[in-house]
Amino acid sequence: MTVGVVGLGLIGGSLAKAYKRDPSVTVLGTNRSAPVVEFALLDGAIDGELTVENLKDCDLVLIALYPRAAMDYMTAHADDFSKSGIVMDCAGVKREICEFAFPLAREHGFTFVGGHPMAGTQFSGFKHARATLYDRAPMVIVPPRFDDAAFLQRVKDLLKPAGFGRISITTAAKHDEMIAFTSQMCHVVSNGYIKSPTAARHKGFSAGSYKDLTRVAWLNPDMWSELILDNRENMLSEMDAFIASMQAYRKAIADNDFDALRSLLDEGKKRKEEIDG
Repeated sequence: MTVGVVGLGLIGGSLAKAYKRDPSVTVLGTNRSAPVVEFALLDGAIDGELTVENLKDCDLVLIALYPRAAMDYMTAHADDFSKSGIVMDCAGVKREICEFAFPLAREHGFTFVGGHPMAGTQFSGFKHARATLYDRAPMVIVPPRFDDAAFLQRVKDLLKPAGFGRISITTAAKHDEMIAFTSQMCHVVSNGYIKSPTAARHKGFSAGSYKDLTRVAWLNPDMWSELILDNRENMLSEMDAFIASMQAYRKAIADNDFDALRSLLDEGKKRKEEIDG
């Protein structure tokens, strides 16, 4: 199998390294910065550079770019992809990309599948990429059709060398609705929380709770701004619900109302138990 990786940052670089663990897989990679490609070659993360000429040889092309850059790449290379292979993006939003890419793929005769590898760190760049990033991690895919079991199995087989655990199949709309809650809101809340004037004096007073809540405040602002604005309707809905919850807690504290505050805290505790077991 030949896999092409477009974008060798944390996500793409880790995908390249993951696939390179399988000796039967040839990994080709490209990046907007040529030195990164050279470093990836020296590092052994890729077998060669992904070019217009060898793009057609790829059984799977993984596009690990920001959404608009991913769409630009697909537009530029729509006639260069293999007609028998799979092209998959790896961006954190799916509706906008899928609405663009499914018609493009039909027009040019290639197959597109939306993808979102559910793993990452607060760091970015190839230097932080690691082969084990996706081991047992969830992977979400948005296929062009849901009634072809053989096709879906083929996609799963192509993804298998990366080490993913559960592979979920869903629609672009459902993906974006869920990701607003499970990922994007977490980053916004963490990023807003760390802006407290008290934060500068936290050393010596902070432990696990602080570290857990603030880990993703350290983010890539360009990438997350694009992802959040592409999913703004779902994000506004989640933010409104969160703000309403915070207002209820604030009122209980402002009123010095022990019973109301205890009820809110107990409700949240029970909700966590219900959801996660």
